[in-house]
Amino acid sequence: MSQERLNNSILENLPPEVIKPAYDRNEVTPGIVHLGIGAFHRAHQAWYTENRIAAGEKDWGIIGASLRSPGVRDQLVPQNGLYSLVEKSNAGTKVQIIGAVSDVFVAPESPSQLLELLAREEIRIVSLTITEKGYCHDPASGNLNPKHPDVVQDLENPEQPKSALGFIVGALKLRKERGLPGFTVLSCDNLPSNGKLLGRVLVQYAKLVDAELAAWIAQNTTTPATMVDRIVPATTDADRDELEALMGCRDEAAVMAEPFSQWVVEDNFLRGRPEWDKAGATFVDDVEVYELIKLRLLNGSHSMLAYSGYLAGFETVADVMAEPAFNKLALHFMKTEATTSIDVPADFDVAAYQAELIERFENRALRHRTWQIAMDGSQKIPQRWLGTLRHQLDKNGPIEVLSFALANWIRYVSAVDESGNAIEVSDPLAAELKALCDRYKPEGAKALAEAFLAFTPVFGEDLRNSERLLPAVADWLEKLAERGTLACVQSSFGTVE
Repeated sequence: MSQERLNNSILENLPPEVIKPAYDRNEVTPGIVHLGIGAFHRAHQAWYTENRIAAGEKDWGIIGASLRSPGVRDQLVPQNGLYSLVEKSNAGTKVQIIGAVSDVFVAPESPSQLLELLAREEIRIVSLTITEKGYCHDPASGNLNPKHPDVVQDLENPEQPKSALGFIVGALKLRKERGLPGFTVLSCDNLPSNGKLLGRVLVQYAKLVDAELAAWIAQNTTTPATMVDRIVPATTDADRDELEALMGCRDEAAVMAEPFSQWVVEDNFLRGRPEWDKAGATFVDDVEVYELIKLRLLNGSHSMLAYSGYLAGFETVADVMAEPAFNKLALHFMKTEATTSIDVPADFDVAAYQAELIERFENRALRHRTWQIAMDGSQKIPQRWLGTLRHQLDKNGPIEVLSFALANWIRYVSAVDESGNAIEVSDPLAAELKALCDRYKPEGAKALAEAFLAFTPVFGEDLRNSERLLPAVADWLEKLAERGTLACVQSSFGTVE
């Protein structure tokens, strides 16, 4: 195979079936800095932006920034920022080269350089995909966690920040001092009311720096809410090898994605925006209901399938969905617990949406690992499950599947699977969660469930008092311990309609 990397000089030599940038990249100037330039951003927002640059909106180029490691920079910079977006479905594969990204900064290598970039007047949008844990907030309350190690570090070293909040507030401080306007801060992470949450923690952080600065930021930024949706599994070496055979060059930055993509955005931009609506995005006055539908149906189901599917021995979501009982369980959860917790708009075909989600989960061309989806559960569960759960408890509605899901998550974070093998639990609270399991599991299912529901960083203060939830989770913990996850799914959900 060729060892030549994808780059500007070989674009015209790529096979004709590969879609290439339809514009002169030298004419593109940056208008967006994106913090957290991982696979999802490259498959989603950058893809929408590519469409608009090709249509002539050449002042909206993207400069990426990695807040932790140089991995993405080392993939993209030798390739002049080019990468392949590979859409995979049961029907086939489509490859498009994306040219919207011009450069990538690595924040820890030169924090001052990134601060100066963010302070440049031509940067009008700072967007983020930093995952739930990147907001340095308390997931249960939605407020800034002032004791978060990165917050403490950044307040003590404002010119050498680590967190996204530290960089954004630091750059806005420079803009204020230089008489420059602010910018729009655009969260593209799966958080409920992500715009409101981002605006709140930014101002809360800024108040810890300077009250006058916080007031200026509140007046000179906007934080529109968004809902993002596209399944983007981690790219493997096998994926890169397959793509190299097709293109005749190596792309270390390639991303895999399903054909489906959705982006719903609150139209509240301080200094303009690309016409992403002409690329398929939907601009609305209020994102919240779309966000709830996606978080509770798609993300809620995904997490439920990830923990239970992993424990049942399945590597990918498509593998899980190939088991008929799990397939029925996913649709049953959407219909009985998730959908009934939302006031779905009358013009939204929720049955069609549910069927579409099942089809997307069944996509065997995407190897979306259950382990990958299971990452950072302590940060995701409050968003994906607990809103639904609180609604159903308040309305005396069904909680069978969410109780089952919580029991599987508790077993997962014990870091030992059903065969006694170690699980590599990737979660910022992994040590605390495992300690709960080690401390209370010997006392029995009820004690273990009680200890978890009292763990306020995830569950807040209220759920421990539910007379229905505790026995339901404890009952599932007992069943799972006795029979295993797969047998429980087959016997309890194999015949649901």
